[in-house]
Amino acid sequence: MKSILKVNNMKNMIDVNSIRRAISNNEGVIACQIDLDKKEVDVVYDGYSLTVDKLVESIEDLGYTIL
Repeated sequence: MKSILKVNNMKNMIDVNSIRRAISNNEGVIACQIDLDKKEVDVVYDGYSLTVDKLVESIEDLGYTIL
């Protein structure tokens, strides 16, 4: 599956690296691309072992807001 998440308060490369680490810690993530200018996180993942809700939760646990 593929999801594009809009992260409202992602401002710099420190945020990008924190979000990338949080997403990578989820089992089932295949690929992750983060566009700082668009404030978007593009994630490809295995829909059997991971849901978009779990991805959103792992980012929101860091204090970021998903739109």
